[in-house]
Amino acid sequence: MTDPEKPVLFHMVPSRGMVARWMLEEVGVPYDLRLLDGKKGENRAADYLAINPMGKVPALRHRGVLITENPAICAYLADAFPAANLAPAVDDPRRGTYYRWLFFAHGCVEPAVIDKAFERPPVQRGALGYGTYEDVFDTLEAALAPGPWLLGEHFTAADVIVGGQLAWGLRFGTVEKRTTFVEYAARLAERPAHQRQTALDGALIAAAEEAARTA
Repeated sequence: MTDPEKPVLFHMVPSRGMVARWMLEEVGVPYDLRLLDGKKGENRAADYLAINPMGKVPALRHRGVLITENPAICAYLADAFPAANLAPAVDDPRRGTYYRWLFFAHGCVEPAVIDKAFERPPVQRGALGYGTYEDVFDTLEAALAPGPWLLGEHFTAADVIVGGQLAWGLRFGTVEKRTTFVEYAARLAERPAHQRQTALDGALIAAAEEAARTA
């Protein structure tokens, strides 16, 4: 019987689910993994579409609640497991700053990076929620410059979300390798939870690649 107190992550590799898995490792509680094979279309099968009609990962099930979208998953986990100290308390004035960066990642960073990755032509500045690519990364650089984290000495779920976006962009060249970003990514990579997630998902990716070679 499934334990409702144990989070269940629906996941594929490589995918945005790797960020949610990193968050689970930061939370430090046992969780179950439901690994989907995108090449086999398992994320488009009826049983998974009943979980997320978008056919996308990650999705998280916990205590009978289903959550999709990485910022929502990370915010939920931070509040569901407060002992991990991954979010300011509700009555802490820093809660507003935490929310700002938690949602800045998907509201501004991701669309700016995707537009750059696909070399989409520029449109009128006011038509985009993020303004311009330069606006986004100048703003983020200023926020990260004092260090070590977005909320100073307090590492939070916002760092998981923003860090996941920056690391992806730095790796694939869609984020400028500014010193502030490179040093921030290096600090993130030193976190034990990040290292565990990287090793776990790296093993899954390697196994999938080996299976494809021998098929």
